[in-house]
Amino acid sequence: MSKREQLKDDYLENRLIRRRLVLSAIITLFLLSLVLGRMYMLQIVDYEHFSTLSDSNRVRIKALPPTRGLIFDRHGVVMANNLPAYRLEIVREQVEDLDTTLRQLQQYVEYTEQDLKRFKQSSLRRRPFESIPLRLNLNDEEVARLAVNLHRFEGVEINARLTRHYPQGEHAVHALGYVGRIDVKDLGEVDEIDYAGSTHIGKLGLEKFYEDELHGTVGVQQVEVNAKGRTLRVLNESPPVQGNNLHLTIDSKLQKVAEEAFGEYTGSVVAIDPNNGEILALVSMPIFNPNLFVNGISFSDYNKLRNSHRRPLFNRALSGQYPPGSTTKPFYGLAGLESAIAKKEQETYCIGFYKLPNEERRYRDWKKQGHGHMDLNNAITQSCDVYFYDLAYRLGIDRMSEFLAQFGFGVKTGVDSTSENDGLLPSRDWKKGHDGMPWFPGETLITGIGQGYLLVTPIQLANSTAAFSVKGVRYQPHLVKSVEKIPEYNVIEFVSREAGRYTLQREQNWEHVHKAMVNVVHGLRGTAHRISQGLQYQVAGKTGTAQVFEVAQDEEYDEETVIEKLRDHALFVSYAPADKPQIAVAVIVENGGHGSSVAAPIARRIMDAYLLEKS
Repeated sequence: MSKREQLKDDYLENRLIRRRLVLSAIITLFLLSLVLGRMYMLQIVDYEHFSTLSDSNRVRIKALPPTRGLIFDRHGVVMANNLPAYRLEIVREQVEDLDTTLRQLQQYVEYTEQDLKRFKQSSLRRRPFESIPLRLNLNDEEVARLAVNLHRFEGVEINARLTRHYPQGEHAVHALGYVGRIDVKDLGEVDEIDYAGSTHIGKLGLEKFYEDELHGTVGVQQVEVNAKGRTLRVLNESPPVQGNNLHLTIDSKLQKVAEEAFGEYTGSVVAIDPNNGEILALVSMPIFNPNLFVNGISFSDYNKLRNSHRRPLFNRALSGQYPPGSTTKPFYGLAGLESAIAKKEQETYCIGFYKLPNEERRYRDWKKQGHGHMDLNNAITQSCDVYFYDLAYRLGIDRMSEFLAQFGFGVKTGVDSTSENDGLLPSRDWKKGHDGMPWFPGETLITGIGQGYLLVTPIQLANSTAAFSVKGVRYQPHLVKSVEKIPEYNVIEFVSREAGRYTLQREQNWEHVHKAMVNVVHGLRGTAHRISQGLQYQVAGKTGTAQVFEVAQDEEYDEETVIEKLRDHALFVSYAPADKPQIAVAVIVENGGHGSSVAAPIARRIMDAYLLEKS
């Protein structure tokens, strides 16, 4: 090796090192300036933006559902309250693999396909990080089994919530209605903000009609969460406001008496205070337990109710439409007197049938051999069809319809509930518009005994009878007596509303028909005389029998050979005490046969329970 190669060039080496140091310093300063610049942007320029994002990750807003208002009867008996229940809920954003989580949960808590379907439907409307119920009303064993394994499931919670409960069970179900889980249809009818966190809503009856009163106001809770979404602490809270309480006009004791009086019969009864329109009892038989619907009824239970030939889900009191039969005869009698078409002492001879001039068709009386000479008093007392065939013919259908309309026939009563029908009050114009056909005289005759096209609902018949009992003043029937406003606990009383009034031409005309109705019960030949035994007050009433199918001219109606579903309906309307009415009752027993033997005793039990207890 040469001497030159052995020597080092210190100058060049130092120069190279300095260059490298300078370049490293420049790169370091450049990178540092980038970091500082970025820090400046984050900490100063974009501080508010990223601070908000940070709070959004750290702070969550949770909706606090309000407690639903309570429902009491007129004496303070609880009809609907709220009980604590445990729910299995899932926050979807905290679950990495939802399908796996759902599958593994079945090892500890059973849930049905229906539960899963509701869970998926609810998840479509929920806000981010809002819990969705999978199973409601867990039992103690399920809660214990799941609680010890809850650490295995991120996003799965057991929460204690209040759920609707009906302590009276099936009693008054068609008046109260029930609540159920919110579905897609409900979402289109409510404000989602108002129902944030809520899982239930009124579905039928009072629960639906007074939903705005009962639901309450949603609250808001601001909570701090960790990286896994678990709540660390509550930062701020605006508590929910409980829904208002309802105090009903219903007397729960009277309601039970009325339901029990029906026994195995199907039908309806409505009892009203004629002085103010308060509904004392509203019954549709058969009944069912509304608690089955609160957290979702099973398919098997629902099918049993839906497929039953007795149709327990059908609210006959408000939706059922029936021919009123002879219960309309007092109204037609008053119409005849008021229009001077009929006179008190005027008689019609009943030979068991009636024939229109120049016609061969016979319109039969219920009494085959006839009643003989009949004036208005006896015609109502003994329910003579021939007398009212003749009266209807002389009145004419238009005069008859106009008169009944003044007592509320053919229109909804406006009761504070759901699913009310308006019945049917026929006339010439109605038939022409309905099927383009003229009105025939024979149709007037059968309308005169409450048959044909004429249809009424039980509540309509009860309200019309109540109006008749107080000489034409008709009130709007109502189920709520007062609303208790929360949190002030101010009680707002329901003000009775007059819905219509018939002004009598002569009060003596009403008195005459009224006395005939008293004779129906207390007269020896009255069709409801058998219920007068042992009565401690006086009753005015009228029996009725409504045909389900038309009997041909050459046939006889034989109740023994007719199948049950084709037997006549039994009706009875009444009010008591007759001189100063406190209760008006309308009873319709489907396929019951005779109003005197089936419907009238039901009304007697109801009036006894109400009036004798008050006295």
